[in-house]
Amino acid sequence: MGYVHDTHMSQYIPPTAMHCVTGTWTQAAGAVAGTIANHKAAGAQTAVVNVPIMLPSNSIDQKGAYLVSAEVDYELLLAVATSVTASMNKVTRGADTAVAVVAAVTVTQDLAAAVAAATENQHKLTVTLTTPIWLDNDVYVLLVLTMVCGATVTVDLLGAVANYTLRL
Repeated sequence: MGYVHDTHMSQYIPPTAMHCVTGTWTQAAGAVAGTIANHKAAGAQTAVVNVPIMLPSNSIDQKGAYLVSAEVDYELLLAVATSVTASMNKVTRGADTAVAVVAAVTVTQDLAAAVAAATENQHKLTVTLTTPIWLDNDVYVLLVLTMVCGATVTVDLLGAVANYTLRL
């Protein structure tokens, strides 16, 4: 096998892999036939969604995946949200008997949290790492969505896509 350096790799992350906190969430058929979703019932709460960025890693420096950005597809239905804000955490695995260490990763989002990202509509929110990171075999990354919802807002999480460079 020859050397691989592909700067246009993407990995789909299904809604069934996402961890939804706060609110009543159910797995459901998507609004479009043939799709799936994690659905949050209407309720005034701040919902937090952890999206695991599942990419190949490597124990050799600067090999495996170089995470550049992630896109999340979601729908806000019945009303506008107060805000939808993205953040990202890099989790360094602990050795045996040691805890994991969580560090924030600096990101920007293309849709304004309290404006475009919060409208009643279908959304593709792109979250870009200010400084992309190599994923070695001792770390994993979680994209975190914080959705401040009023009493009538429902949410459908449709999936996510991680964009990265693959080097082997």
